[in-house]
Amino acid sequence: MKRLLLAFTITALLSACATTTSPTGRRQVVGGVSQAQLDQLGAQAFAETKQKEKISTDARQIAYVQCVVNALVAQLPSQYRGVRWETAVFADNEPNAFALPGGKVGVNSGIFTVAKNQDQLAAVIGHEIGHVIARHHEERITRQMGAQTGLSVVGALAGAAYGETAASAVNQFGGMGAQTLFLLPGSRTQESEADVVGQKLMAEAGFDPAQAVNLWQNMMAASGGRSPQWLSTHPDPANRIRELQRDAPALQGVFQQAQAAGRKPRCS
Repeated sequence: MKRLLLAFTITALLSACATTTSPTGRRQVVGGVSQAQLDQLGAQAFAETKQKEKISTDARQIAYVQCVVNALVAQLPSQYRGVRWETAVFADNEPNAFALPGGKVGVNSGIFTVAKNQDQLAAVIGHEIGHVIARHHEERITRQMGAQTGLSVVGALAGAAYGETAASAVNQFGGMGAQTLFLLPGSRTQESEADVVGQKLMAEAGFDPAQAVNLWQNMMAASGGRSPQWLSTHPDPANRIRELQRDAPALQGVFQQAQAAGRKPRCS
């Protein structure tokens, strides 16, 4: 009976998944969780982070980050524009940032030591939002769900696949921890894709895409030529810079059109 239940559960789980195409044309397997469940998990991870980390009270920095986020969000597909995006600045010297499903953006104050202007900050945040709109979190969870072998774990995940509430999904995934699910770096493929998506997004929002190159050059200079710890699973820094340099000229037209249309962010 247990073997039959396990086989049925795995079949149900796989049938809930779907193959789709990412913004860059890459094949993805998603569908392990619903959008409502994904948003709830993102909200939980964000709440956990705010409880554990010291939140900055610097009103200028908070407004600066919110301004950049607002400009980027205005260019997102409609399902993401309709979300009320919440931001938080954390008093942490590590130059880091993240974005989560459900419209959550976190930025460490240390990012301002390497993001020297609004365009460079948009490169960082655009990259992180790129993970969200490219469905990388959903892709990662779906992959992790498929890798589970224990009957109790698979049974719980199948319950989520059958449409239980987002709150139930949070409880089911609670053993993994929302922060673990969402805040660990993605694969190098996902990181490279987020670079492409984020650089295009910043250009559409009226930020200079060439500044993405300067941002990562600043990042490497600040770390003494070594990749910072939070970039350990990202593409090779030199390759990343070359790819951003390669794509920037083609995006200058997008940037100029955005500026001509009145999209001229004034955040700094």
